[in-house]
Amino acid sequence: MTQFKDQTLLVTGANGNLGRLAVEELLARGATKVIAGTRDPAKLADLAAQGVEVRRVDFADADLATAFAGVDRVLLISTVDPERRAHQRAAVEAAKAAGVKHIVYTSAPNARPNADAGGIADHFWTEQAIAASGLDFTLLRNHIYAQVALMGLDHALASGQMFNATNGGGRSYVTRADTARTAAGALLSAEGQAVYDVTGPAPVTQVELAGLISDLSGKPLAAIGLTAGQLSEGLTAAGLPPFMVTMLTAFDTDAAAGFHAIVTDVVERFSGRKPETLAAFLAANKAAFAA
Repeated sequence: MTQFKDQTLLVTGANGNLGRLAVEELLARGATKVIAGTRDPAKLADLAAQGVEVRRVDFADADLATAFAGVDRVLLISTVDPERRAHQRAAVEAAKAAGVKHIVYTSAPNARPNADAGGIADHFWTEQAIAASGLDFTLLRNHIYAQVALMGLDHALASGQMFNATNGGGRSYVTRADTARTAAGALLSAEGQAVYDVTGPAPVTQVELAGLISDLSGKPLAAIGLTAGQLSEGLTAAGLPPFMVTMLTAFDTDAAAGFHAIVTDVVERFSGRKPETLAAFLAANKAAFAA
């Protein structure tokens, strides 16, 4: 599971939550030539002190190929930049020009180009660019982070209601730590060209999620089902920008279609450990909503 530990491994976005965890996992698993890429190298002084090479990697830079110089394998972590489709395509082209052999990319479930996909379309086009590059690749379609289940809970618990348009569809929530360990494992061991769904151990419906949160917090919470149109209208009325409205609505309609209920063994395959359950994650983070 670590046959590439002595090759030069680059993690982009290493100052982010996922990237930093991935770098730490690579070090823990014996990687000897790790490069932490970031827009601001000064923020990774602690990793530099551990012997990690810290390198400026900004997908908007004109000379981006220099950021990938000498790299064998790269973990390309998707950004949240409004221009990420163009920037990530540029990163793929730069990696190829620099001689990178394998790209591991953090994508999303049901990546597609449809107009209703919101930001998920960016993942689709990045996947297409990677496939067209001719390089070996591992596309990791990370399912919904368990951390997302904590978002907006103060308001939900105050009102006793949690709105969704999933139509009873479950989500295989996966923790960020599990996705980071999976990404590091793929960087260390994956070969060829493959696409994987990275999931938690079991799908959880919004009714079940509300029950878990209610039990842990001691407060009543009901999952209220809406149509996609009603959810979109509500998010718009709440002041969210159109991009976010489309993306969040797409998340729920994809769950309603069953795309988020997929369960795989990919986390265990690449990390060597079973994924954490949503119930265990919520219990460990009870302080975030049960005050």
